[in-house]
Amino acid sequence: MDDEFEFADKVPPSFDTVGNTIKDAGAKGFNPALIVLLLVVGLLSIFIIGNYLLYTYAQKTLPPKKKKPVSKKKLKKERLKQGVSAPGE
Repeated sequence: MDDEFEFADKVPPSFDTVGNTIKDAGAKGFNPALIVLLLVVGLLSIFIIGNYLLYTYAQKTLPPKKKKPVSKKKLKKERLKQGVSAPGE
């Protein structure tokens, strides 16, 4: 009867390796997928923030766009629509 309890406190070798892999899972470091995800999110956020800063800087420093001059034909049409006769007619 004493022989039955001789191995009661020992773990069989087949289960012992599973226990070691579970214990070592947290000690290996970061997951490679997590590193790639952090890298992509970091680069994307730097790109977006950089574009926003450049846009705000350009809005402050660049002069406003010049409007295209209106052609004489369009001026004549607008005057006729408003009922003002064009000069010389």
